[in-house]
Amino acid sequence: MPHLFIPNNLVKCRFNTILPKAGPLVLFYQIKSFNIMKVSQNKFAKLIVLICTIPFLLNCSSDDNEPNNTSKKIVFKAETSAGSSINMAVYGYDATLTTVSGINSQSWTSPELTVPSGANVASIIANAAGANASSTLKVQVYVDGVLKKEGTSTGTALSATAQYNLE
Repeated sequence: MPHLFIPNNLVKCRFNTILPKAGPLVLFYQIKSFNIMKVSQNKFAKLIVLICTIPFLLNCSSDDNEPNNTSKKIVFKAETSAGSSINMAVYGYDATLTTVSGINSQSWTSPELTVPSGANVASIIANAAGANASSTLKVQVYVDGVLKKEGTSTGTALSATAQYNLE
């Protein structure tokens, strides 16, 4: 059997594994180095998370996050085909809605509304009685004089809706 050289601080056990002598200085060093390794791993993990989040923070432009600080002028319109008649309309923004009934006309236009900068949605709903199955009802949302949204309905019992996101 060949002779193996084993350093003084190591002892060979029965299962052919090599264990260090459990002296208090060696044990303290191992515990201290283990805690240092744990702290290093935590710092490394925090550094990785920080590096991964920086691109997301830098990609956010200030234009996208700032609300639009200007009010808008909104007009709502409803129009039916020949021989049909608009009965009623509900129009407005967010929870500020106005109901107009008894219109009894082929076309209708709301008064111009000045909508504050914090408003989210402008909407119109109109009902009309069609002359025949091919009758149409068209509702429109104009923001600052530009047509932004349109909704249509076809038939004898007409109901059309249009909503425009103001943000």
